[in-house]
Amino acid sequence: MTRSFYHYILTLRGNNPDDALQVLAHDIACDQQFPKQSEEYHEISSYLEMNADYMSTMTIFDQAWELYLDHNQT
Repeated sequence: MTRSFYHYILTLRGNNPDDALQVLAHDIACDQQFPKQSEEYHEISSYLEMNADYMSTMTIFDQAWELYLDHNQT
């Protein structure tokens, strides 16, 4: 069973402020409006671009998405 991107990204949370993936995971976990059930790239990326003031660049999201896809293939 494929889990949502939200549930995957929560596994990347940590306390290292220099690790962009950990920071993104923390910010998403704190975002009450994040589309938690979504498995769709365009839905999530559109949400982040339009609503998430914590995103300075989408590059880190793209990296996280690739990890998510790799994780779901195993």
